[in-house]
Amino acid sequence: MTLDTVALEIMWNRLLSVANEQQVTLMRTAFSTVVRETQDLACGVFDTRGSMIAQSMTGTPGHINAMATGVRHFLNAFPPATLVPGDVLITNDPWLTAGQINDMTVLSPVFRGRTVVAYFASTCHAPDIGGRLLSAEAHEVYEEGLRIPMTRLFAAGEPNEELLRILRANVRTPEETVGDLYAQAAANAVGGRGLLAFMDEFGLETIDPLADEIIGRSERALRDAIRKIPNGRYENEVWSDGFEEPIRIKVAVTIGDEDILIDFAGSSPQSRRGINVVLNYTHAYASFAIKAAVSPEVPHNEGAFRPVRVIAPEGSVLNCREPAAVASRHIIGHFLPGAIFGALAPAMPGRLMAGGAEPVWISMWRGQWPESRSPFTFTLFQCGGAGARATLDGLSATGFPSGVAGVPAEVVESLTPLIQHRRELKTDSGGPGRWRGGLGQRTQMGLRTDRGPAAEWSVSAMIDRIDHPGAGLEGGAPGGPGGFGLADGSPARAKALVVLRPDARVELDPPGGGGYGPAFEREPARVLHDVVEGYVSLEAAARDYGVVIEYLGRPDQLVRLPADYRIDQAATAARRRP
Repeated sequence: MTLDTVALEIMWNRLLSVANEQQVTLMRTAFSTVVRETQDLACGVFDTRGSMIAQSMTGTPGHINAMATGVRHFLNAFPPATLVPGDVLITNDPWLTAGQINDMTVLSPVFRGRTVVAYFASTCHAPDIGGRLLSAEAHEVYEEGLRIPMTRLFAAGEPNEELLRILRANVRTPEETVGDLYAQAAANAVGGRGLLAFMDEFGLETIDPLADEIIGRSERALRDAIRKIPNGRYENEVWSDGFEEPIRIKVAVTIGDEDILIDFAGSSPQSRRGINVVLNYTHAYASFAIKAAVSPEVPHNEGAFRPVRVIAPEGSVLNCREPAAVASRHIIGHFLPGAIFGALAPAMPGRLMAGGAEPVWISMWRGQWPESRSPFTFTLFQCGGAGARATLDGLSATGFPSGVAGVPAEVVESLTPLIQHRRELKTDSGGPGRWRGGLGQRTQMGLRTDRGPAAEWSVSAMIDRIDHPGAGLEGGAPGGPGGFGLADGSPARAKALVVLRPDARVELDPPGGGGYGPAFEREPARVLHDVVEGYVSLEAAARDYGVVIEYLGRPDQLVRLPADYRIDQAATAARRRP
């Protein structure tokens, strides 16, 4: 197929619009806040060989990239000759798709007449999948919930009622869980309808030649970008808090002309708890890191994966053996981009970012409504600060590398009896540097008890970076650590189920990102701005940045204005003097 540049650009953008329409349909028809609000999802279109051509505008790398490799497993299990119009396939097998059984992948073939011409797929985090409440406490995957092998969700347009009955009988939120599956199938159908219209408009009998052109151009563009990096082997290691002991993530990135090998040899062995990562998920975040670092503008598809090879020792925490527990695999997997950036920093000076607040904080809340005594289960996503960049401050309360969104307090309080008593950026949590790390948050959660008798409730917090905050880069300081506990000072264990009294209040404080460059090189005017905005305290401005700032207003003044602050130039010069 020969396409001129203009025609290719038009077709490419039409494909993107179809994938985005798929995503919008999914978000507007989904039952759970995890999909509607947090956008913990992925949508994409694939050619007949299972190669991803395009993805929707948003989505998490752990879903998108793992789905991209997982579709081939579907095609091996269900060749096109075994499918008919109206078939929809499903699995949540961690080793074949997104690494945990809470993530449901739904695949729909697109038929033109009796011929499969493409596939649409989506992966979403289910609100519940049974077993233990989502945590890292399990010792085997069997404890973590219902594992669905590759099978039909719909057969010739008819729902698989046996499967749906089994699902409803095993989950705590049957309406939301099953409703989201219907939303995924509907979104795939919308994508398929849009693709067929696109093919008719452009007179295409097949999209495979178009896919080859798009994927080939993406691959060549990424290889061209890799060639600009000096050949060599670059190493780094980072640490996670782990569950029973800290987890080491060691990485060696080898640049060989236009290819990259990412080797995680030397990382910790797989854990006895549910923080293990399957190789498919490891590949997802490692390949994402390369694209983000080397050439973020390259379209994200099969071509962006081909120059990157990812390996990890079998039986390690990044390539766990069945039946390892994997429910909280994001706690380790989200560390991979930062580890890779740290390794590549000497080869790519001035282009990467410091360590951030990864992983995204996920807490599962369970209890009863005070009025009706009916149960509720809710998944809350929270984001800390991203690491500073070479020329910009880190983003505050932003989900990197996950890409998920935080859940508004109004949504939490309207759908559950939970109350968010506090939600604010945490002063001094951004790592000091020439460019400051993004700020973490300070939040406090409680249970509404004024409308009826209250009962015990519980939280399971899949969180990290309490003991090992995000590292700075090029002389920047680490970000502030996260915090987890009860407001009355009682201890609470991360990654485990914590049973709460009715009147308890839970403190969840996601960490900040690391700084970039020496803090004494930050412009004093920027430090003054940070103090005025409440990002940096007066004490930290002097201690960490060497900028002495006077507050001219009254101590009891509630509203503080920029005019109330002034840099003491002489004291600052003296403090910053080498």
